[in-house]
Amino acid sequence: MVPPPDDAFHHHAQSSPDVGPDASLVAPSSAAAERIALARDAFLDHEAVHPGTVRGPILASWIRSRELSVAPDHLELPHEHDAEPDTPLLRAARPVVSELADQFTTEPVSIILCDADGVVLERRTGDSALHQHLNRVWLAPGFSYAERYVGTNGIGTALEGRRATEVFGHEHFVEHLEDLACAGAPIRHPVTGKVLGVIDLTCWRREANALMVATASTMARRIEETLLEQSGRRELTLLHDYLTAAQRSSGAVFAVSDDLVMMNDRARELIDPADQAPLLADATEALRSGRSRQLLVDLPSGATARVLCRPSWTESGCTGGVLQVKLTSREPASIRSSLPTITTALPAAVGSGALWAKCCQAVDRLFRTNEWLVLEGEAGSGRTTLARATHQMHSPAGHVRVLDAVDYNPRWIADVVDELSTGGGTLVLQRVDLLSAGAAQSLTDALDAQRESTDPERPWVVATRGPVPDSRPDPPELTELLGSFPRTIEVPPLRHHIEDVAELVPYLLQRLTRGADLRCSPEAMRVLMRNRWPGNVDQLYQVLRKVVARRRTGVIRPDDLPPETRAITRRVLTPLEAIECDAIVDALLDADGNKAEAARRLGMSRATIYRKIRGYGISMPSAQDSG
Repeated sequence: MVPPPDDAFHHHAQSSPDVGPDASLVAPSSAAAERIALARDAFLDHEAVHPGTVRGPILASWIRSRELSVAPDHLELPHEHDAEPDTPLLRAARPVVSELADQFTTEPVSIILCDADGVVLERRTGDSALHQHLNRVWLAPGFSYAERYVGTNGIGTALEGRRATEVFGHEHFVEHLEDLACAGAPIRHPVTGKVLGVIDLTCWRREANALMVATASTMARRIEETLLEQSGRRELTLLHDYLTAAQRSSGAVFAVSDDLVMMNDRARELIDPADQAPLLADATEALRSGRSRQLLVDLPSGATARVLCRPSWTESGCTGGVLQVKLTSREPASIRSSLPTITTALPAAVGSGALWAKCCQAVDRLFRTNEWLVLEGEAGSGRTTLARATHQMHSPAGHVRVLDAVDYNPRWIADVVDELSTGGGTLVLQRVDLLSAGAAQSLTDALDAQRESTDPERPWVVATRGPVPDSRPDPPELTELLGSFPRTIEVPPLRHHIEDVAELVPYLLQRLTRGADLRCSPEAMRVLMRNRWPGNVDQLYQVLRKVVARRRTGVIRPDDLPPETRAITRRVLTPLEAIECDAIVDALLDADGNKAEAARRLGMSRATIYRKIRGYGISMPSAQDSG
């Protein structure tokens, strides 16, 4: 049996608020263990599990494990080859782990510290037989015991449930773990509440008792207290730098770290809330360099921010610092005073996310100065919709002509010439990157007469194209054609402004139902917002059209959604995370699935790319791992 270290420690554990209702459980008796083993076999055979045989949290974890396609008969775990040797979590946890390990030297119990991905960072085991067994089941430093790899276990299930959890014997999903019992407690950041890792006690099943989870919970609280002390020192430094900057400056001042954001009254007055997210994202990245820097940030409102970034501290990839911000504009004052600025979403271009709003504002400015441009982006991302919406915002009765390069023929070029000679209006040339060399040259010749014109009545011409491939340059004819357009704006894919799905869904439903009362439930909306949407807004529209074909009124539930929407991520990614996820996928594809080579191309360590692949749920069916 695993005893508590001392009476005080035991008392603290019993009063810990994170010890859940399962803390009073004891290891199942032999008869109960046999019933659980039979229930697990029935579950794996897709048979009904008799109510009351298996604890609720364990059954829920079994269901998750099956949905994640975890193999119940063998272990297949990823390994971190070069894990970060010094992190705030490790610095805070090592003294606590060492102290308890000294008290458990003669006991058949292992103390295990894992990060937020379930990767084992530290393992202390005094019993040689247990040590060897843990090695055989890869419960060792560098291996991840997240639920998506191991199924139900004290480490991964504690991370999934975000609460103290114990797993005995046959409650484990994978059969090779049935001789073990484990109890894990999540470790949270004391300021943000974010789960940083888990502390776990693992022993032989026959040695387990209910005090394991209480002890693990107490260890987690002690580690959190140390983290708070560490955070306090850094935040005091940041606060001092912030107050000094605010006293010396009459402008906007921010203090930022991974845990907090502070701003003075002037920052609240000058900087729109919608502008703050992109500004802070760019500035935080600049602070990570560890030295003072100046940068310019284009904001969704149309303003440009000049930001002086001064780091206060940088430790193990975490950083904090002070930002001093001045707003400028990229447009002449005469243009700003005579022309209106868009402050709301463009008609038929729904969305208010920072990336989408920034793109809309950029296109709007070029329309008002009649500058020709290229809209670059994935199919279905809204390139033509954005061009139309910008035109309609300023000239709702004006002429718009859309010509698709897929329909190219001699008459197509004649239509382009006619539109250019007519004057006024907007001409959208779709998918010009699909033109043949000869067709691209003909279009260049047709545009040549008008591209340098200063006539205020010349048409506004917008070309659309797909994303620029990294692997090969554009052909010379296309390069020359694109030279007719002095500006290029990238239209973000839907996954990079996924928050706009909440606005797009009711808008598209209204269009599809002609105003009928059909609404999306919060549960269905969560499914839609976790989808990667490779077909962008067009795919979302087609999905909703399938839903409307079966249901015209009422509330859309998850069961009403077509099967394709089940290809979801585990959580909604931020725009920056979505961009990073795409970059990793592209690098893996270019490297034929070789994670080490992809990491080299991205300039990150193999440990980092493994962690991010797990965190984003990236799956590469044909990947070959060189590790």
